[in-house]
Amino acid sequence: MSFVKMSEKVFWIGKVDDRKVPFHRLILERGTTYNSYLLLTDKPTVIDTVDLMYGKEYMDNLTKLIDPEEIQYIVINHVEPDHAGALPALAAKAKNAKIVSTELGATILKDMFKLHHREFITIADGDTLDIGGEVLKFFETPYLHTEETMITYSMEEGVLFPCDLFSTHIAAFDLFNDLVEEADYLEDFKVYYNLIMSPHRPYIRDMLNKIKDLDIKAIAPSHGYILRKDPGKFINIYDEMSRLNPSDKKVVIAYSTMTGNTTKIAQQISEGLKTAGVESEIINLKNADLEEVKAKILESDGLLVGSSTKYGDMVGTVEELLKSLKDANVKGKLAAAFGSYGWSGEAIMYVEDYLNEAGFKVINQKYMIAGQGMDTLLLPLRIKFAKDEGLELANTAGRIFGEQILVNS
Repeated sequence: MSFVKMSEKVFWIGKVDDRKVPFHRLILERGTTYNSYLLLTDKPTVIDTVDLMYGKEYMDNLTKLIDPEEIQYIVINHVEPDHAGALPALAAKAKNAKIVSTELGATILKDMFKLHHREFITIADGDTLDIGGEVLKFFETPYLHTEETMITYSMEEGVLFPCDLFSTHIAAFDLFNDLVEEADYLEDFKVYYNLIMSPHRPYIRDMLNKIKDLDIKAIAPSHGYILRKDPGKFINIYDEMSRLNPSDKKVVIAYSTMTGNTTKIAQQISEGLKTAGVESEIINLKNADLEEVKAKILESDGLLVGSSTKYGDMVGTVEELLKSLKDANVKGKLAAAFGSYGWSGEAIMYVEDYLNEAGFKVINQKYMIAGQGMDTLLLPLRIKFAKDEGLELANTAGRIFGEQILVNS
């Protein structure tokens, strides 16, 4: 398969990979496809490429349709090698093409493929680009499933190019979902959502809100079948699977403070939890009965422990509480550390050490990179003097922690 005509102007120029494909520490038993698209407009445009290992084959196939020097734009929705891997080979031949991506995507692509000499067009949410007879509209979709990701919509064709969203890992030689039985791929479609997208539920909700008013006639994702039969059904599946039922989950926020800054952080974390639909109880440990606090923690669905830092250490009775949890039945319960500081800020490290020793599943940078694709340091939360920008981070951290409580339940 060198190319497949989707419409008068749109062609699939991807690669069907029918191996057992290693992917994100999984083995794709049914293979996958790397879907790239060519829009043969007055300003020919490529949307995404294929995996790095198929760059030569990709270019050989592409040149059957078009002289690469005629290509005016290369849209890269997502910088992972299975989407952008053939970009160096394409850019070398498509010498006149401008590369279109988000601002962060452009930065990564320049560094990753040494493309600093190339002209980039960086888009913001809702921007459009006239490609000669077609207008593309772009939406930023961060963390679906990495921070720089965007999706592309052809306004005249009514085709959504959503990158990893709405994908299926199947070596789909038939390519279109109306050419096979739904039973052949529907379960794989849902498994893909659960494995790749479900940890990013709040961003799925944001994406669905952005596309809700689009007239989508077909969904052309980066992997698996092009969904030209009943595309709305698959949007509804994402809607249903990303909804959370009303929650009765509760989190304990226990902390000690010196000057009141950690209190402010705890309050903002609580507001963030509330936004996620999770209730919380804030406990200042100063005058609290630690046995009662421990009992509440054991009955809760999650724990956030906060401390100011004094002389490089925790304050108040935080350490005493944490020691009491060492032999408690908390294995797998979600927890995280937070705190304020002035000139240092080591307390959160010691809080996290105790949480790990007790058997909690600790939400921290390692957890967020592995499960969320986030590389922004948020939890453990370490805020200097509880200024406004820090308190905004606390609110976000609370919401993210709450989302993890709901997803893990």
